[in-house]
Amino acid sequence: MSASNERDRTHAGVALARDYRTPDGQPDPLSALDQPRIGAPLSRVDGLQKVTGGARFAAEFALEGMVHAALAYSTIARGRITTLDTAAAEAAPGVVLVMTHDNAPTLQSPPVFLTTAQGAAGDDHPVLQNDQVHWNGQPIAVVLAETPEQAEHAASLIRAEYAPEPAVTDFRTAATREPDNVLGGPPSVSVGDAEQAFGTAPRRVDAIYRTPRHNHNAIEPHAVTLAWHDDELMLHDASQCVDHVAYSLAQVFGIAESQVHVSSPFVGGGFGSKTLWQHQILAAAAARVADRPVRLALSREGVHRVVGGRACTEQRVAIGADEQGHFRALIHTGKAAMTAHNNLPEPFTQATRCLYGADHVQLAIRVADLDMLANTFMRAPGESVGTFALESAIDELAEQLDLDPLELRRRNEPERDPTSGLPFSSRHLLEASRAGAERFGWDQRSARPGERYEGEWQIGLGCATATYPYMRMPGAAARITLSRSGAARVDVAAHEMGMGTATVQTQVAAARLGLPVEQVRFNYGDSSLAGVVLAGGSQQTAAIGGAVIAAHRALVEALLELVDGDSPLAGLTIDEIECRDGGLGAVADSARFETYDRILARAGRDELAIEADAAESEELSHFSMHSFGMIFCEAAVSAVTGEVRIRRLLGSFDCGRVLNAKTAASQFRGGMIMGLGLALMEETQFDTRSGRIMNPSLAEYHVPVQMDVPEIEVMWTDIPDPHTPMGARGIGELGITGVGAAVANAVYNACGRRVRELPITLDKLL
Repeated sequence: MSASNERDRTHAGVALARDYRTPDGQPDPLSALDQPRIGAPLSRVDGLQKVTGGARFAAEFALEGMVHAALAYSTIARGRITTLDTAAAEAAPGVVLVMTHDNAPTLQSPPVFLTTAQGAAGDDHPVLQNDQVHWNGQPIAVVLAETPEQAEHAASLIRAEYAPEPAVTDFRTAATREPDNVLGGPPSVSVGDAEQAFGTAPRRVDAIYRTPRHNHNAIEPHAVTLAWHDDELMLHDASQCVDHVAYSLAQVFGIAESQVHVSSPFVGGGFGSKTLWQHQILAAAAARVADRPVRLALSREGVHRVVGGRACTEQRVAIGADEQGHFRALIHTGKAAMTAHNNLPEPFTQATRCLYGADHVQLAIRVADLDMLANTFMRAPGESVGTFALESAIDELAEQLDLDPLELRRRNEPERDPTSGLPFSSRHLLEASRAGAERFGWDQRSARPGERYEGEWQIGLGCATATYPYMRMPGAAARITLSRSGAARVDVAAHEMGMGTATVQTQVAAARLGLPVEQVRFNYGDSSLAGVVLAGGSQQTAAIGGAVIAAHRALVEALLELVDGDSPLAGLTIDEIECRDGGLGAVADSARFETYDRILARAGRDELAIEADAAESEELSHFSMHSFGMIFCEAAVSAVTGEVRIRRLLGSFDCGRVLNAKTAASQFRGGMIMGLGLALMEETQFDTRSGRIMNPSLAEYHVPVQMDVPEIEVMWTDIPDPHTPMGARGIGELGITGVGAAVANAVYNACGRRVRELPITLDKLL
C-alpha cells in the first residue's frame, strides 16, 4: 500500500507485469502497460494553458455580431402566466429581442437523460411553448442585448402575473409511488425474508436518516456561446456529453444530428450537471429568431433556478445481527424527491447491494413527485447519501455489540456479490482498510464516546466504507493518426472537466504506442470526433481505454499490412508484435524491429489514420465490479459552542491500477472535500410554501473553503483489476462516498451526539 502524498510516491512509475486480460480472459499482447509511464505522476498536459489564461471556456468565445442573453424566471411553483408585460424591457437600451412563449419558434420536447440512448435533457417540459409554469424559477422570457449588463437590466423590467394552481412542494407529506426503474434496474431487490429475519435477530438497529437537497456550484457557471449558419448550429458549451447534447438539440429543433456541432474543450467542473438544460435551448432559439450569435452565461442564481441538483432523501436502515455481529438481515428502504418529468430517482441503495454479506436483504426506493426543478446527477448519486445512512447504522450496531467498527465490517465481508451472486472481479477492501487504519492511527480511538478532551474540544475518530461501481457505457470509439514524424494524435469525443482525462489518456496512448508522452496528443471535447462518450458514472477512462485498445490493435494490423518482404517484421502476426521505442518489434526477438517512420516511408505514406469502436463491455455480465475504500476522520467538537472542526481525513482506496498518481490524488481529495460539504454545510433551503429555492448564491449556499479543509491523506492498493481495460476502475466519484458517515461517526465518538440528518450543524449538537 502506498500513499500518494508528496512524501511518499513509492508506487509512481513502478513497472508492473502485463496482467490485462480481455473480457473473454485472453491476454492482450499489445497492452504494453508494464512501461513506467503508467502510474507516473505526470503533470497535467493542459495545466499551463489553464494557469496562464490560454484555456478558453464556453463563455470566453467571442463571435462577430454576438449579443448577450439574460433570463427572467417564474415566481410560482405551478400555474399559468396570465400577463407578461415586456414593454419596458423592449424599450430598454441595447435590447435586440425579448422572446416569450408568444414569439418563440416551435420547439419539440427535449429527450430526457436515461430515456433514450443519447438523451441529455434534465426534463421533458416544452421550452417556452405555452403559458404553463412547472416550477418556481422556470424561465419565462429571454432578453438579448448588446451587453450583459443591458440584458440583465432589461430582464429585471419584465412583469408577470399568474393564475396559481395547487402545487406539491412538501416532501414530508407528499404521496409516494414506486418508480418505473432506478438507473435502468428494478427499484426494489429482495433476498430471502429480511423483515422476518430482522424481527428475530438478537441485536438490532432500526433508524431513519435524512439528507437534504444539494445544488451544483461548479467554479464555472453554466454557459453557452452559439450561432446558426443557415440550418446548422454551432455551440461552444460547458458540457460533459457533447454528442448527447448534439443529438438532443437536433431533436428539439427538428434537424439532423449532423447539423449540430458542439465544442467543449474546457469545462470548469461538471459533477453531473453539465448536460442539457433549458438555457442552451433558449439561447439557440433566440439566436435563430434574432439571426445573431448569442452568449448566455447563467448567474449563480440562474444555475439554482435552471440546473437541477441532488434530491432530498429519507432512508430507513435496519440491521439485525447475531451476538457475534453477523448480519442476519439488512434492510435499506426509503423515499426520494423527484418530478414526473425526469427519470432519476436518487439511487441511495446502490452501495448496500454490494458491501455486506447479510443472510437476508431488502432494498427499496420510492419517489415523491414534487412541483420543483428536476433533480439530476450529482457526484456519486445515491452512494454519497446512501452510505451516510448505511455506514452510520453500522457504527450504531458496532457500539451495541461493543465491537470495533472495522471488525464488524470485516465479519460481514462477502465472498460474492450478496444480491447478484456474481463473483467480484477484484476486491481488496480489507487490505485497504487495514493499511489505512495503521496509517491513520485507528488504534488510538476511544471505544467510549466523549472520553478524549483537548481543552474545550472533544476529540473523536470515525470511519466508513466507500464504494462506487465500475461502468463502461457503449458507444465509445477512437481514431489514432500516426505520422512519419513519429507523433501520434488520438481523437475521441471525450471531456476534460478537471479530472485529468487528457493527461491520463496521453500516458495510456503513449504506453500502448511505445512513444514518449511528448509525441502524443489527445484531442477531445468536440462532437465531430469519434465515438459517443459520456463523462459520468466514473466510466469515461474505461470507455476511452476500451476504444483506444481497439483502435491501437487496428492500427498495428494496418501497419503490418504495409510491411513488405524486406522488412524485419515480415511474416510476423499481430500476436507476435509489441510496440516499443517508436516502432514495432517482435516479442521474442529484439533484433526484429522497425520504426513507424520507416514502415510508413516504405509504403509511401505520410500518415496512417485508423478508427475503431470499443469492444462491447461483456465484463459486467460476468463479474460484480466496484471500487472500494475506507474513509477515516478525526473530528473536534467544542463542548462550549458545538462547533465541529475536522482535523484529519484519510482515504485508503482499492480502485484497480492507478494510471496517474498526481491526478488520482487530486480526484480523491476533491471528492473528499465535497464530502465534507455534504457532511457539514451543504443544504439547499427550499420554501415548501412557494417551492422556491431560498439560498441561490455562494453567500448563502455554503461549500467548504480553504480554512474548512484539514490535512487530507490518500493512499491506494494499486492492484490491477484483471477484467478491465488497463486494469483500472473509476475514481472520480469514489472519494465522496463514505465521507458523510465517517464525519458523523467521528462526531459521535467525540461528543456522544448521534446526528441522523445532514448537514451536521450547531443546532443538532447543542
